Amino acid sequence: MEVAESTVPLPTREKRSCPEEETPYTPKRVRVEGEEIGGREEKCPENKEGEEEEPGEIEELRNGVEEDGESFADMMKHGLMERDVGILKFISDHKGFSGILKERYSDFVVHEINKEGVTVYLDNLSVPVDTEDPPLDVSAVLTDQQKQQLEELQHFKNKEGSVAIKVVDDTKEQRTLLHHAVKSLFPGLETKTEEREGLKHIVAYHAAGQMALAEVRSAAAPRKHSWPKSRGSFCHCVLYKENKDTMDAINVLSKFLRVKPNLISYMGTKDKRAITVQEIAVLKISAQRLSHLNKCLMNFKLGNFSYKKHPLKLGELQGNHFTVVIRNISGSDQQVEQAMTSLRDTGFINYYGMQRFGTTAVPTYQVGRAILQNSWKEVMDLILKPRPGEKGYLVRCREEWARSQDPEAALRKLPVKRCVEGQLLRGLARHGKNNIVTAFGLIPRNNRLMYIHSYQSFVWNCMVSRRIEAFGLIAVPGDLVLRGGTAVLLSKAEAESHSIHDIVMPLPGFDVIYPSHHIGEGYREMLKADGLDIDNMRHRIRDYSLSGAYRHVVLRPHNVSWQVISYDDPRIPMVHTDIEKLQGKPPPVFPTEGQYRALRMEFSLPPSTYATMAIREVLKMDTSIKTQTQLNTTWLN
Repeated sequence: MEVAESTVPLPTREKRSCPEEETPYTPKRVRVEGEEIGGREEKCPENKEGEEEEPGEIEELRNGVEEDGESFADMMKHGLMERDVGILKFISDHKGFSGILKERYSDFVVHEINKEGVTVYLDNLSVPVDTEDPPLDVSAVLTDQQKQQLEELQHFKNKEGSVAIKVVDDTKEQRTLLHHAVKSLFPGLETKTEEREGLKHIVAYHAAGQMALAEVRSAAAPRKHSWPKSRGSFCHCVLYKENKDTMDAINVLSKFLRVKPNLISYMGTKDKRAITVQEIAVLKISAQRLSHLNKCLMNFKLGNFSYKKHPLKLGELQGNHFTVVIRNISGSDQQVEQAMTSLRDTGFINYYGMQRFGTTAVPTYQVGRAILQNSWKEVMDLILKPRPGEKGYLVRCREEWARSQDPEAALRKLPVKRCVEGQLLRGLARHGKNNIVTAFGLIPRNNRLMYIHSYQSFVWNCMVSRRIEAFGLIAVPGDLVLRGGTAVLLSKAEAESHSIHDIVMPLPGFDVIYPSHHIGEGYREMLKADGLDIDNMRHRIRDYSLSGAYRHVVLRPHNVSWQVISYDDPRIPMVHTDIEKLQGKPPPVFPTEGQYRALRMEFSLPPSTYATMAIREVLKMDTSIKTQTQLNTTWLN
């Protein structure tokens, strides 16, 4: 099969009136991303889009085009393209065609595949019957004023030290309901019944003084004796969300539940501009309380409740199932058939997608390379220096830094200080400009590791493009495969019995081996050109030591299916969502002929792979935001 360069001219987009790779060696144990090394878990940067960062960036793209006119397009003129990060090859023979990805957030639907290999759907909103639970209307028995007083008491803002609630309808059932309401809605508070002036009152108080508040703040969960011993400590459920980032969703849920976000566990982060369905688990919060949120939260739904003894762990999932709609396609039915058949039967090059490398003129891999080189002043400069085309308050912050080199002055130009620039500036203000390493440490660990993982990904992409260019889609002597947890070099005879789908390539590190053909030497040359020693990938700061890992060169998606849809209304939904099914709504119906055509495709991918790279192979289009912005700007005009 011919291997194509990604130099296919970008297809034109019609206007629309309504936008929307053998020597003796010692086998080494295989490393995969997320595996524990040296007693510390080394994770890849969390990805979205199932496991990708891309959606948030697409959201920025749309905001720029829709709200700020030419400004975002101007900024993206200086952005990265696929060739800048080593994404160079296609492996299919068909002619590429154009189409619009994520015109509507409902055009991108992600269903998580859990650790048992089951695709997760929201299909049950009922609450498990539990006699330990208070009645469903528990929240309604308290007035807004009482809730405010109880919340102040919970956080020791109430000078009285207790809150008394008069029992209006003095029955045992009513008193029990009030006890349940206070304890379930305000963890850390205890209640007792007292008679005051001839009337029964439910008195809420802290049983252990400040220790109770510490318990609320550290665990933010009910006291142990208030959680039934007969059920697991974690309520597992399915989270359905629309147009919302996973971390944003977790933060909203924690706010409404009055718990810390770290009490809500999950297996992977998902898209913002998408409809996504995934499992979450919450410590010692009943299904009843979680279900109650369905009444007051927009674009969220919780269901499929169950109690278990364990939380969820990041990376436990087996993958994600994608339903993707590409609207206004220009390809013929034959082109689509060829493209999708190739995706199903051959697959796509398992590149790290554009979202791995950032959206601006300073790619994240450059920062990662500077960290590995111990060039800390360069790290600081790359993060803080002005960037061409950038808009908004970051420009003013960067300009102030370039002018004065005063971190405090630059910080004053930042209204939002939780961004990476703000965290680094705060570290420089606190520790001084001569202590950049310590200042850089104020950036959260996952964010810091993102930079060096981005450099690993850049090297991997470049080497894989060279491997495909040199040997195409066949296994050759000197290639690497995985056997029972070990990376093995193929002999000439062994290569004949393996396919490209067996071949892995290493991300550079101290615990991997490299291909024995010339691509292996290519790794050494590339790192040497970057001032790095491939034989010494340990860093003086342990966090930045790279153990390396292996990644398959070509992936075949599972459960691939597709349909070409004709339509006239650009706003017509093309996916039957879980919520619509629960509501009994019929699936969308499409005309046999229409002004426009769309490609609806479905496929499943393992974790840490990029759906955009599969879509890229189908369309044969550059997936960078720079290119997509140019296309969308032309279309909108």
